[in-house]
Amino acid sequence: MPGLGLSLTAVDSGLLSPLIPGQTKFSWFLLAPDGNSVAGTGVILPYTSSDPVPGACNLEFDLDIDPNVYLHYNIFETTIRFAPANIGYSRGFNPPACDTEVGENTRWRLRYDIYQYFLPESDLSEQSLITSIQSVANLFAFFFSLSIPGQGVIYSVIVRDPVLNTSSSYIPVHTYACSFSSTLDGCDTLGKISTRIFFTIAGLAGLFVCFFGHRFFKCELFCMGFGFAAFLFFVLITRTTKLDYDIRLTLTAVIGVVGGVILVMSWWRFGSVMSCVVVVGLMLGFLISSIVFSTPVGDIQVFRSNVVFWVTFSCIVVGVPLFFVRWPREGNITTCGVAGAYAVVLAVNAYIYTSLSYITLNILKRFLNDNFSKAFTDVPFQDIDFIMITVWVVLGVSGIVLQLYRERTRPFFPPSPYLMWLQERERRKTNVLDPSHHTSSLPSRLLARARQLTGRRESAGECTPLLL
Repeated sequence: MPGLGLSLTAVDSGLLSPLIPGQTKFSWFLLAPDGNSVAGTGVILPYTSSDPVPGACNLEFDLDIDPNVYLHYNIFETTIRFAPANIGYSRGFNPPACDTEVGENTRWRLRYDIYQYFLPESDLSEQSLITSIQSVANLFAFFFSLSIPGQGVIYSVIVRDPVLNTSSSYIPVHTYACSFSSTLDGCDTLGKISTRIFFTIAGLAGLFVCFFGHRFFKCELFCMGFGFAAFLFFVLITRTTKLDYDIRLTLTAVIGVVGGVILVMSWWRFGSVMSCVVVVGLMLGFLISSIVFSTPVGDIQVFRSNVVFWVTFSCIVVGVPLFFVRWPREGNITTCGVAGAYAVVLAVNAYIYTSLSYITLNILKRFLNDNFSKAFTDVPFQDIDFIMITVWVVLGVSGIVLQLYRERTRPFFPPSPYLMWLQERERRKTNVLDPSHHTSSLPSRLLARARQLTGRRESAGECTPLLL
């Protein structure tokens, strides 16, 4: 077995071996550490003296010349690291020094390009991975990318020499951002049962709100208040505690119910439609702002700054309800259609992966992870994503048009039940012609009835027959 600096045990590993003058043969050996049979693919890439040498300025990893890409992932991001390359040199010559100078004749003139190759979604097969790696093979120290559990991604690093117009490739590396050996939430069992239950109920509620939200105003307010409070509480509890995910999700659902009840009761008691519609409008603003930053706009360098990002994001969120102040009913119905249809998309995502969930999930991750601003958040759009976009658009437009048509002759918003009760009570007090004016209050009637049932009957005294 070769010694340290000449061998490597890893997944997606490779070796770079410089040849001496006159050498025409070289041997490598591939062994499985546990002795089991494994499938693999090998690619040999020859380099000339003008090509950059990947990993030749390695000072961190085990190999003397390390062309490998090292990958680490968590729920938020995938990080890759690699050793710097050096400029090419001929056989028998000493390699140029790595860090003595920074001029045009040193490694600092080299440029690095990082590519992502997305495997077919939900395809965890070995054949798909090997075929894709072969495709990639024929094609600065840190790189952050969005983690997409269950989505296979191959990362390839190309180092270019702009002076000699040559390039070389590091060893491609792949990840599914999940574990194949885990019996719980592994690649084959992604999606907790609690998450599926939560989003299934949310999807059914969203479908109802999409088509009937404005008509059943109290139900709509409850759903919007639930989503608003649940999101804020989940961010708060995740950043401040280390509770288990299922416990956090349960507490989030409870707080969401409380938030929904508070929003409904505030409208029921005070009758302020505008304040409730503003909360609903913030939900629409959040979705629109998330959609904007899920496009290539989100990868613009200026938005890597958290200050710039959150100020811009907040301006869009606040600007949407302000825009609909002039047309509150239309804004409310639009929110019902867009947000309700998106809840259906999230429910589908609990069972079938779709990139549309990352429209809001990326914002949630940026709330929870301080370093997420460095990550590239591009996600692949595949067949299921185009289908779900169509479903989202069709449901949203249908819900908006149906509700606008159905509500065109009705009052803009239903009146507050509490204010109606106050008006009715005042009317009964002042209108003596109303029969209810002469009727005692309900508590008085109940008390009188109770006295009749519990009181003792008094003797009627002497009775005489009626004389005719």
